[in-house]
Amino acid sequence: MATSKLQAFWNHPAGPKTIHFWAPTFKWGITIANILDSTKPPEELSYPQQAALTCSGLVWAKYSTVITPKNWTLFSVSIGMAATAGYQLARKIQHDFSSEDTDTGLLQKNIEAN
Repeated sequence: MATSKLQAFWNHPAGPKTIHFWAPTFKWGITIANILDSTKPPEELSYPQQAALTCSGLVWAKYSTVITPKNWTLFSVSIGMAATAGYQLARKIQHDFSSEDTDTGLLQKNIEAN
C-alpha cells in the first residue's frame, strides 16, 4: 500500500518530477528566512519587503487553488510566507507607532520639566 501511494505521489502532475513541486519547495527558504528574522530588531525590517511578501503569499495561495492540477505545496508555502511576512509587518508597525508615542511622551515631559 505504501508503494502505491509513493508511486502516485511520484507520478502526480505536481509531483517531484515537475517544476510545480520544486519551485514551492525552494520557496520555503524565504519563509524560513523570515522566521529567522524574528530575532532582528523591528527597526531593521523593511515595510516594502514585508508588504510585498505578504501580498505575494496571498496572491499565490489563491492562484494555487484555481490552477489545474491544484498545487497544495504552493498553497502551503504561500500561506506560510504570507503569515510570517504579516507577522513581521505587524511587529514593524507596532514598534514604529509605539515608539512615536513614547518619544512624544518623553518630549512632553522634558518640555514641562523646563
